[in-house]
Amino acid sequence: MLTDRELGALEPKEKMFKVTDRDGMYVAVLPTGTKAFRYDYRINGRRETLAIGRYDPALKPTRDSETIQYGMGLSLREARTLLDRARLDVERGVSPSRVKVEKRTAANEALTFGGWAEKYFAFKADPKSGAEQLADSTLELRRATYRRTLEAEIGRLRLEEITVPRVRAVLEDIKDKRGPAVALHAREVVRAVFVHAQSSGIQAINPCDVVRAASIARLEPRDRALSPDEIRKFLSALERVACAPTLRLALRFVLLTGVRKSEFIDATWHEIDFDKGLWTIPAARMKAGKAHVVPLCEQALDILTAFKSCFAASECLHPGRYDHDMPISNATLNRVIDAAVKIVQKDDPEFLPFGVHDLRRTFSTGLNRAKFDERWIEMSLAHASKNRIAAVYNVNRYLSERKIMHQCWADMVDAWARGESARELIANAKRRAAEFHEDDLDYDL
Repeated sequence: MLTDRELGALEPKEKMFKVTDRDGMYVAVLPTGTKAFRYDYRINGRRETLAIGRYDPALKPTRDSETIQYGMGLSLREARTLLDRARLDVERGVSPSRVKVEKRTAANEALTFGGWAEKYFAFKADPKSGAEQLADSTLELRRATYRRTLEAEIGRLRLEEITVPRVRAVLEDIKDKRGPAVALHAREVVRAVFVHAQSSGIQAINPCDVVRAASIARLEPRDRALSPDEIRKFLSALERVACAPTLRLALRFVLLTGVRKSEFIDATWHEIDFDKGLWTIPAARMKAGKAHVVPLCEQALDILTAFKSCFAASECLHPGRYDHDMPISNATLNRVIDAAVKIVQKDDPEFLPFGVHDLRRTFSTGLNRAKFDERWIEMSLAHASKNRIAAVYNVNRYLSERKIMHQCWADMVDAWARGESARELIANAKRRAAEFHEDDLDYDL
């Protein structure tokens, strides 16, 4: 039998090793230094292992035997108490390992909606969740929506108590008090929490399978701006659309530059300066009737290089399929988007459709939410300034800052596509852009 002194003297090795105690119990010493009590036994002809708990030398064996449970930090004496409990179960033909799992499952089933919501938020925030991890902005929005609109209403209810009529009534009340967009976000939180509980093995009916988004509210397409998570889903689906690879690149290019569809479709190679990384759209093609300079990020330049390789004989950045002297049609890019949306909707039926112009709105909304200087964003969108004298000067004054902002936006999109946060990218870009206020002045007395 082991002693506390012997347990304390055990040092971890590169591989896990075992030290026996008594009656089938042993201590597994892990490479991390954790010392875990385990019990090997046979029942109904099969070998099983029970994880009794981890050794905690700081504990004194003063706790009541009824309060200690499998999986806790334990003293050596407490571990042996649980071993005796497990051996009695085995003698009765009961698997202690299975009993442990059933108790854990019962505890999960006893969780309220609020408890499952916290589990869902923790899972979506964990980098180990991989592609399931949500972008920080999306997660913060869902947390806030839950606390503001759902916690007081259904947070303390068990999952089986959250019925279709109750959810519909709560969402209708939210729509009346806070508006349709908030109600739709609240519905998405309810749906997602139930999906997470179901994926954890809980048998629960998701009320949002009946309470569809369209039955609560319908947002007009003109208000569409993709969230970071929606950008990830769209770009992933875009790679599966059966179309020319250059059309996928064209949509990425529009998303990265924030230009209007017509500004891209009618663009020619004469407007591109690869050396300076600038695209100058002539006044004749601009809505405001003034030439517009677009800083080109590295990803956009890579796309243009691909276009040049594919369409070297054409004056158009992306010519039509049958006539290389003519650009693609107005409907082509929208058809590719529609195909991608249908792919997304197979897994996410609530994913709303959108058009090419919504990529420009996504560009604007994303940069504004990242809190970049509004003047830089407005210039990148070629929105006319009320102060025309300042506008002439500012086009050049903020070009360096806009280059940094455009590159950051492209890096943000790439990060979201990988399921990663863009917070550090944004902070670093802002720091670099701020330096130009003092070090890159191009006008003085």
